[in-house]
Amino acid sequence: MLKQYNLKMPHAVYGGEDAIGKITEILRTVHAKRVAIFTDKGIEACGLLELPETAVKESGADYYILDDLPAEPSYMAVQKIIDSFKESGADMIVACGGGSVMDAAKLASVLATDEYGVKELLDDPGRAKKCVPMILIPTTAGTGAEVTPNAIVAVPEKELKVGIVNEHMIADYVILDARMIKNLPRKIAAATGVDALAHCIECFTGNKANSFSDLYALEGLDLILNNIEDACDDPENMKAKNRMQIAAYYGGLAITASGTTAVHALSYPLGGKYHIAHGVSNAILLAPVMRFNEPSCRDRLAIVYDRCCHGEKRCKTDEEKSAWVIARLEEIVRHLDIPASLKEFGVPKEDLNGLVEAGMQVQRLLVNNPRELTPEDAEKLYLEIM
Repeated sequence: MLKQYNLKMPHAVYGGEDAIGKITEILRTVHAKRVAIFTDKGIEACGLLELPETAVKESGADYYILDDLPAEPSYMAVQKIIDSFKESGADMIVACGGGSVMDAAKLASVLATDEYGVKELLDDPGRAKKCVPMILIPTTAGTGAEVTPNAIVAVPEKELKVGIVNEHMIADYVILDARMIKNLPRKIAAATGVDALAHCIECFTGNKANSFSDLYALEGLDLILNNIEDACDDPENMKAKNRMQIAAYYGGLAITASGTTAVHALSYPLGGKYHIAHGVSNAILLAPVMRFNEPSCRDRLAIVYDRCCHGEKRCKTDEEKSAWVIARLEEIVRHLDIPASLKEFGVPKEDLNGLVEAGMQVQRLLVNNPRELTPEDAEKLYLEIM
């Protein structure tokens, strides 16, 4: 556990009933004149943009919609939409969407300048400086992007996803309104929910875990392990959905205070090369990596059991408790009908060496893994899911 740690958070977070309405108040308070609304065509098509767009209109500010962002975007695609943003002359950003939309908005908030672009930040994230304030509104309960200082982009030439990390990309305002996730398709709710689960358990068991990250990661785990199935299975269960939305936010806070580990490190090549959804690749790797890590974090997994198992507590030893937690992870992935292997994605064993090489490049996360992971270990883990 770290001896020194810190936690930087958004200026303000609004949640609960009609939280979306706070957008109007915020825009008037900051005297916004022209707002750039980041979203995607899927969000617009299902009507999710209507509530935030109405709130922006009521503020009296002009606004401009940027919706050409593809799923799992490359850094070039993000740069293209940022170039359009710069032309809009907006003095405020409102982003409504999943992780890719919010990450693009975060990058735009530090790129309203010609001094550097996304490619330059890949090489030197420290150059980023906040230029335009932003409001982030998640439409999934999973990525935690609304609160992290991270922006993830695909780098095609490396067949990898890369995280750009800079505290200037932390949101100024966050809106958590469960209406924004009510009609989320089960498949997306499941994948993004397991992403939040991975955030919480990786941060709680990682080498950089600390008192701040533990607080949010453990509460997030309690909420997710006891609500994710109901939130995904029942479109009308707003209590479970609200708890998942809060848990995803807590997972993002845990990332900000500590960080993820080998689950995310090994999943990045799967998204970068095969375009497997981020939450799905994390779900496939979650139990195998946690089993690999278990000898080095057994006591931490036992704490998870003690906090999150609310039924009859039959496990007595740390070994039994940690085994229960890993089995629960597998049970959730299975219940949510997320693939447990790479077979249906057509990943050939001939690509194994490339996957290992790419995964081992993500040292930013691997140094946080509680158990040292060698290239030989990575190869065994990839083979396990093939």
